[in-house]
Amino acid sequence: MPAWARAGLRELAVLDPAFAGIEAAAGPLPWRSRPQGFGGLARTVVGQQISNQAATAIWKRFSALPGALEPAGLLVLTDEQLRSAGLSRPKVAHLRSLAEACRAGVLDFAALPGMADAAAIAHLSAQRGLGPWTAQVHLLFAEARPDIFPQGDVALAAGLQHLKSLPARPTPKELARLAEAWSPWRSLAARLLWHHWRHVTGRPAGEDA
Repeated sequence: MPAWARAGLRELAVLDPAFAGIEAAAGPLPWRSRPQGFGGLARTVVGQQISNQAATAIWKRFSALPGALEPAGLLVLTDEQLRSAGLSRPKVAHLRSLAEACRAGVLDFAALPGMADAAAIAHLSAQRGLGPWTAQVHLLFAEARPDIFPQGDVALAAGLQHLKSLPARPTPKELARLAEAWSPWRSLAARLLWHHWRHVTGRPAGEDA
């Protein structure tokens, strides 16, 4: 874990003491990251709408394909090769579309570091098939931005409900409002909530999102 994140966790525990005991109960927070650029975004796309275990298995096969983690390399792979890794037809089409956008300069990963959070989310979300959740997860794990919160994530809502004994699972809108109190460390709050929810549900360690 980078030094800034450990310092941020201490500040987050002051902003909201409910976070202070998560690591004591669940163990040290694992620092999960993804590659920057196309490879990292592909990892998030692969994991959409399937279990962590299935996503990990598919990712291992997909990432072993020659050139799969670069736009030009992916575009020369056949649909049969991509499908053999376990990708659904829609995800194959989605990844091809993203690779084409990179080749055309429409999707510009090199420009992301110079963008504010909202602009970076909008840039990624503008691509066909990419919604705010995918953009936020990419910026959180691949770009290590400290103040990103994927308010549409069901596990985050469930984790917060359990952590704070809320009467109901917060809606995405309610979750975004509650997360405002954790700025500028909302990414760290998300990581802790995923860690907490994995612990209380007994799920094996793996990718958070």
